[in-house]
Amino acid sequence: MSTTRDRIVVTGLGATTPLGGDVPSTWDALLAGTSGARALDADWVAEYSLPVTMGATLAVPSSDVLTRVEVRRQDPCAQYALIAAREAWADAGAPGIEPERLAVAVGSGIGGIDTLITAWEALRTRGPRRVMPTSVPMLLVNSPTGAVAMDLEARGGGHTPVSACASGAEGIASGIRTIREGRADMVVAGGTEAAIHPLPIGGFAAMQALSTRNDEPQRASRPYDVGRDGFVIAEGAAMLVLETEEHAKARGARIYAELVSAGLTNDAFHAAAPEPEGIGASAAMRQAMELGDIDPREVVHVNAHATSTPVGDIAECKAIHAAFDDRIDHLAVSATKSMTGHLLGAAGALEAIFTVKALAERIAPAQINLDDKDPAIDLDVVVGQPRPLPSGDIVALDNSFGFGGCNVALAFRSV
Repeated sequence: MSTTRDRIVVTGLGATTPLGGDVPSTWDALLAGTSGARALDADWVAEYSLPVTMGATLAVPSSDVLTRVEVRRQDPCAQYALIAAREAWADAGAPGIEPERLAVAVGSGIGGIDTLITAWEALRTRGPRRVMPTSVPMLLVNSPTGAVAMDLEARGGGHTPVSACASGAEGIASGIRTIREGRADMVVAGGTEAAIHPLPIGGFAAMQALSTRNDEPQRASRPYDVGRDGFVIAEGAAMLVLETEEHAKARGARIYAELVSAGLTNDAFHAAAPEPEGIGASAAMRQAMELGDIDPREVVHVNAHATSTPVGDIAECKAIHAAFDDRIDHLAVSATKSMTGHLLGAAGALEAIFTVKALAERIAPAQINLDDKDPAIDLDVVVGQPRPLPSGDIVALDNSFGFGGCNVALAFRSV
């Protein structure tokens, strides 16, 4: 049985993203400063006269990886989770473990939107007999969790945090709780999202949350730049294999980093806008450091939420200042959504992988598209070239914030 004193480590990583079909290709593209944004070529872009005609779609379509049956029976959000989970599990050595000691936690903000709208259109235009009998299981937000659990025969629990753009990070936080409460020895945790669809794009555009730089998609996501005008919607999934250090060492597993703690708070301020002073976000960072017994001076790197919205970036900047009492000269801040776009419910999990890789390889990714830095953003943002991180025992934070005021900060330590 696990205890609250057990160290939890990361032993497997998996992802499918706009930058690559797996973690190595995604990480290499990230360090090279590659953008995953591109013009959307779907017929519905013109059909609905959408004001935003770009997004960061998968670099490798799921149909190129999965079987026809898997594609037909799973919503894209579950397909992406399955791809990422299989890679993470293989990366961890595909360990033999009792099914009752393996759990799954996959967060998603929106879930099976493609299946939902397809089923509605079938009902509306052709009647109830044309609605697929698999529609409800496919559209459920927990369908990715179920798909991964069945694929890995994980019977130790299946959890699906739904906290908007913090969902993937909260999936990882759920993994911490599951292991420390003794309910599992290993957890496959992360997030997935497949929301590049006319309805979410139309809705986000109506909120003026999306960038409208349709003529230059690769330059559209520009956190901290004075010319930022919204985020670039993206899709994908990212999964981490978590286990106790004792369990990992007993089976001779490679360890990437320690997952020390998670801070979870809520702004209780607005349905979509962040609390302008970053009070809840800073509290999440402080909580993560306090729960992990982390001295703020140990934290050398932050993978920021940094979506490229005018208001959100400033609120997070204030939150970082507050969390570290303005002692931030030692923090190298990365804004990786400048390359990946915003994967919504999968963003926090993908950025957790980037944080783990940054610690393991001692290098912080550099932001792109920062041509004219907003003077209100007084952070040490990594730009130009990736920056080496210090040797020794260091800590990095992964920030994720979502609609409804959800805030999650994950703390990782080097090994």
